[in-house]
Amino acid sequence: MAKSAEVKLAVFGRAGVGKSALVVRFLTKRFIWEYDPTLESTYRHQANIDDEVVSMEILDTAGQEDVLQREGHMRWGDGFVIVYDITDRSSFDEVVPLKNLLDEIKKPKNVTLILVGNKADLEHSRQVSTEEGEKLATEMACAFYECSACTGEGCIAEAFYELSREVRRRKMVQGKTRRRSSTTHVKQAINKMLTKISS
Repeated sequence: MAKSAEVKLAVFGRAGVGKSALVVRFLTKRFIWEYDPTLESTYRHQANIDDEVVSMEILDTAGQEDVLQREGHMRWGDGFVIVYDITDRSSFDEVVPLKNLLDEIKKPKNVTLILVGNKADLEHSRQVSTEEGEKLATEMACAFYECSACTGEGCIAEAFYELSREVRRRKMVQGKTRRRSSTTHVKQAINKMLTKISS
């Protein structure tokens, strides 16, 4: 049997935006009301995405990490879910600084991420419009999803699957580039040897 593709996904966002609830909803199709906001968890999940078995390792960050922990999580991940709460403007305002930090830590690579507006079931308390989320995702060149971990509405599974697809695509492109460049290095080394021998 072929080895499954592996992707490491890290979920970021300020404390209280529903990161754990989102991950648990994705993994178990259930909503759990109470979480320890300081707990950090890693989950393993296998899914069949586009006829390929993908092993996901999902890091649910606590949202209260110190700078070194956060940077370590960013180095670890292949793809990132940045979550904000549609009823909390300040959680939305933290998205761009998070993205900038990701860019800084991951450079020169492009960061693979999706933006998720959670708590879409709380429409009556909305502080961030869908249009604002869409506009920010366009500026960050990433996919955007609005959903509710509580009710399960929105495309929670599709968001994780799409991020996994994008991580796989980028890994394949980087793999081809790397293979091509290593072939070039071998050719150059052989040519140098032949030049030395002939001279």
